Amino acid sequence: MITQPDKPAGRGRAVTPSPVKQRALEASVPVLQPPRLRDAGWPERLAEYRADVAVVAAFGQILPKAVLDVPVRGSINVHGSVLPRYRGAAPIAWAIMRGETETGITTFQMDPGMDTGDMLLTEATPIGPEETAGELSARLAAIGARLLERTLDGIGTLPRIPQDHAKATLAPRLKKEDGWLRPAEPARDLVNRVRGCNPWPGAALITPAGRLLVWRAIALDAPGLTSPPGALIPSPLPLSPQERGQGEGPLAIATGDGLLLPLEVQPENRKAMAWADFLRGARLAPGARVSEPEP
Repeated sequence: MITQPDKPAGRGRAVTPSPVKQRALEASVPVLQPPRLRDAGWPERLAEYRADVAVVAAFGQILPKAVLDVPVRGSINVHGSVLPRYRGAAPIAWAIMRGETETGITTFQMDPGMDTGDMLLTEATPIGPEETAGELSARLAAIGARLLERTLDGIGTLPRIPQDHAKATLAPRLKKEDGWLRPAEPARDLVNRVRGCNPWPGAALITPAGRLLVWRAIALDAPGLTSPPGALIPSPLPLSPQERGQGEGPLAIATGDGLLLPLEVQPENRKAMAWADFLRGARLAPGARVSEPEP
C-alpha cells in the first residue's frame, strides 16, 4: 500500500496518518509513504513487489511513466467524473459549482498526463439539486468501488477508449478563495458554489458581524428586484408552513439575479447554526449589507 506521508490535522494540528494507512495497518498490509514518487529509486523499489496492476485513487501526485509502467498490466485510476470532463484534483466540487446535473466515475489506464489516459469503464449518475460535494463524494465512492471491481475482473480484455481531448475541462485543486461568495453573481450560481464548497473550503461572506461560512442555501426568484447586491431584504416566502400568513419572510441576500437565502451558516470560531438564529444574535436588520471576502 502506498499513501501520502502523515500530515497535521485537526484543531491541534497533530501529525495524523491517512485513513488509507490506518486501514492498511489494521489489515497488516505494509505501507510506503514516499514524499514524491518522482524521486530517484522509487521505480526500482516498487518493482520489488512484482505487482500485476496498480490502482490509484486520489493520490495527489502526477506519476511519472517509470512508476506507472512498473506493474505488468500498468496502472488504473478511479476518477470522480465522466472523462474527459473535469480532469484534475477536484472534479466533484467543480461539477457542482458549474451547475452540472450529471457526473459519474471513470476508470482509465494511466499515462504520464493529468487524467488523460485511455478510458476503460464509465458509470454516470445524476447530481441531486441540493446535493453537496461531500454527499456526492460519499455516493460516488460506492460507485467507484463497484466499477473498480468490474475493471479488475476485465483487465486485459476491456477495450481501451481514447479520450477526446478537445472536450476536456479542468477541475484544479480547490483554494479558500474558490469559496468566496460574490453577491453580484446570480443567486443560483451562488447556491452551486455553496454546495460545491461543502465540506471544504466553505462558502464565505463578510457581514457586519464578521466573517460567515454558508453551508446550505437556496435561491429565490425576485422579479423587479432593485436592491443592490449584498443588501439584506425580506424574502417573498417564509421558511416554514407555521410562518405563512405572518407577513414578510426571513431576510435574504439580494444578488445580481434573485435572492440568496442561507439556511445553515457558521460564524467564525463558532458552531454551525440556522440563518435565523445568526440574524437574531447579530442583530441584523433589512438594509444591512454583506460582501465578498477580501484577499
